[in-house]
Amino acid sequence: MLRVSGVSKSFGGIAALNDVRLEVPRANITGIIGPNGSGKTTLLNVIGGLLRPNAGKVMLADEDITELPVHDRARRGLTRTFQISRELGALTVLENLLLSRLRQSGESIWKTFAYFHAVAREEENAVEAARGILQRVGLWKLADDPAYFLSGGQKKLLELSRALMIEPKIILLDEPAAGVSPVMRAEIAEVIRSLRAEGVTFIIVEHDMEMIAGLCDQVYVFAAGSNLTSGTFQQVVSDRRVVEAYLGGVL
Repeated sequence: MLRVSGVSKSFGGIAALNDVRLEVPRANITGIIGPNGSGKTTLLNVIGGLLRPNAGKVMLADEDITELPVHDRARRGLTRTFQISRELGALTVLENLLLSRLRQSGESIWKTFAYFHAVAREEENAVEAARGILQRVGLWKLADDPAYFLSGGQKKLLELSRALMIEPKIILLDEPAAGVSPVMRAEIAEVIRSLRAEGVTFIIVEHDMEMIAGLCDQVYVFAAGSNLTSGTFQQVVSDRRVVEAYLGGVL
């Protein structure tokens, strides 16, 4: 589904990523772990299109998306969430989802008048799609509440719900468990599992090792902006170099 080949990214004289390689099969949950400053979020930003690499390629299926802007990646089914939730707090929970819908004719003023009935049907379909997603994640009862009213865990679910509105093929999750209660972490994990069963692919950057162990089919470990090792969770945590990386003695 996704392949990162030889990606490097520098900020001035500091190399944040160095010859990074990643392969993510379809309908797979891939975890990325590593100490703070190891390049995990920078890699997500390169894959998602917020940063352009200095070298290397990002392939989605068989298409090179390295130079594509964020909105074109979204149209191809690649989307993401952020470590700090970026909800539109003044809008309702439902409105946050409706704003995420792609290719709505009502976005054009002249089409709104020229194709009124078609636009109305599109909007009804969008509301139904949003209702189904919010019911799935347990937020439908809060659909008419302003998004700022949600708890931290509910905001994480809202971010995931907005991503689902584009009918994604692959979702990048940046620390979905950060600042979330154990009960809500379990709910988020269950939603991710159910989506994977339906064919959605995930890349998860996370410090919560319990979530990584319980969710991920494969895990990549990063240190100092480079691949350190990869394998199943048990394989990577058994690697002496991983322990050293977290204790600051790697390489």
